[in-house]
Amino acid sequence: MDASIKQRDFLHGSKIAPRSMATRKLSLVVVTYNSASVLPGLLDSLRAGLEGIEQYEVIVVDNDSHDHSVDLAITHPIGARVIETGRNGGYSAGINAATATIDVSSDLLVLNPDIRLQPGSISRLYAGLNSSSVGVAVPQVRGEDGVIAKSIRREPSIATAWSDALLGGMLAARMGLGEMVDRSLLYRDGGRIEWATGAILLITANARAAIGDWDESFFLYSEEVDYLRRARAAGLDVLYVPSSEAVHIGGDYQSSDFLTALMTTNRLKYYSRHHGTLASALFRSGIVVGEAVRLALGLGRRAALSAALGR
Repeated sequence: MDASIKQRDFLHGSKIAPRSMATRKLSLVVVTYNSASVLPGLLDSLRAGLEGIEQYEVIVVDNDSHDHSVDLAITHPIGARVIETGRNGGYSAGINAATATIDVSSDLLVLNPDIRLQPGSISRLYAGLNSSSVGVAVPQVRGEDGVIAKSIRREPSIATAWSDALLGGMLAARMGLGEMVDRSLLYRDGGRIEWATGAILLITANARAAIGDWDESFFLYSEEVDYLRRARAAGLDVLYVPSSEAVHIGGDYQSSDFLTALMTTNRLKYYSRHHGTLASALFRSGIVVGEAVRLALGLGRRAALSAALGR
């Protein structure tokens, strides 16, 4: 049988990963901040989503919410262990607070509170771990409307920044030039990727040991770009597994000046850490042009442009 067909069959769940599910321990980590409106839906979806997983624990890390997130987590029948940080240190800090308390041999499933697991999705995600070279697996993500989200990304570059700025994100993606990846065969068949949006990530215990903690200097946004870059730098593959499905509600940043500015700031921070002054200036100029065009078309927010300009 052709090797590509074997890979496709495995990604679509027709085989079982070499390491038995009975020998794996899984820690689910959910970081909350005023998440009461979405958290119950995630917790309700866990039992069906974890079908076939024998050893797991659910940890909810609360970043000083002012709503009922903590009470909802404590009283939910899933039996979550709740960690109250007493501060809003950001997404990475919340994940690190949880991983500091779990066994080093435990795999890690990072979930946004607005994710909804589909039945059997985590067993199918595990099926992608068919090689010790795979450190992180991500599922197919769909919106509430059922449409497959274009969640796969390329490493940020000057070329992707300027392509997105001049062509628009969707056209640049269709042409294979932008940061967003729009390859129908990849979304259908799965395979190795550079990174994907971090709403749901399955990270092996070996990968946790190789990569280390999440970078807390990224309060929110770009932390997954950094983490998955370090995964690849450690010689580990990031795998997209389309047979595993999750629904992501998402969208908060689009209605918040603070969040849109923070997303832009962290994109620039991430890029500048790995490139020189000239390259970083060219990357920033692409982001500025892109945000200016979006604002002129009524699609962007002034806060994002101000952040790109360093204001």
